[in-house]
Amino acid sequence: MCFTARVSRVSTDPLPAAWRGLVDDAAIFPPGDAALGDAAAAHVARRSQPYGDLVGTFVVRDTDLPALTSTPIALSVVLTGGAGQVAGPADLCRKLHIALEGLELALRDLDDLPGNARRVVAAVDAARADGVLDDHVPVYVELPRVGSPAGWLAAADVVAEHELRLKFRTGGLDAVAFPAASTLARWIDASLDRETPFKCTAGLHRAVRHTGAGGFEHHGFLNVLVATRLLFDGTPLADVVEVLELRDGTALADQARSLDLAGARRWFTSFGSCDVDEPRDDLLALGLLEDS
Repeated sequence: MCFTARVSRVSTDPLPAAWRGLVDDAAIFPPGDAALGDAAAAHVARRSQPYGDLVGTFVVRDTDLPALTSTPIALSVVLTGGAGQVAGPADLCRKLHIALEGLELALRDLDDLPGNARRVVAAVDAARADGVLDDHVPVYVELPRVGSPAGWLAAADVVAEHELRLKFRTGGLDAVAFPAASTLARWIDASLDRETPFKCTAGLHRAVRHTGAGGFEHHGFLNVLVATRLLFDGTPLADVVEVLELRDGTALADQARSLDLAGARRWFTSFGSCDVDEPRDDLLALGLLEDS
């Protein structure tokens, strides 16, 4: 990456809309694997620190909820099961007075992704009708990369039609978990074509595309945000792929300054990262956060 500077002063002012709540705190997930209690305490402390509003929700698994009784943290809950798992964790959050701000689940029926998506919709509708899942809580549906492109798009249609949201996996613990720039561009384009917000998970802890310590090609969250804006503005897909592959942090930051990234956040809502300090440090180094 083509930036190394670090600033010595920090701002306590509210962040511009482009950056507020951009990074969901996924410290307990790999490769961070922080202990739940330690991660929760650090999250609470971070919210009152400079640039604290860069951080959005605290991401946990549904199996973690009993250990978070009456926590003052806004949570995104990743379901470890399928559609049948929607109501239980949502109801438990209500009973424990936990602020539920998002549900996330992955489709698992690779032979019938649209049917799987419809089962999720039915479960969400039932949970809302029963009063255990508030209408304001977004539900993010992760579509697997395997399977036919037609099935993927049909499942995305179901998600969009019922005003759920999409979730894109942009990294992981092995190379296959990192989608090519062309693939990610098509995902974002499909989301925008359906007017459906999306979030990303894994691999986006740095602002600019780079090769990680394990040799994997990591997408940059700033690349993704700029790409989202450009696709929304009608930029050809091939040009957007080049932006997703851009490794020059200075050039990328210059382009970011010329765009309405706050508008892009309507669609690219957030990304989960096990490290929330690196995204902040990169934005400071690129001069995209004020240093005083």
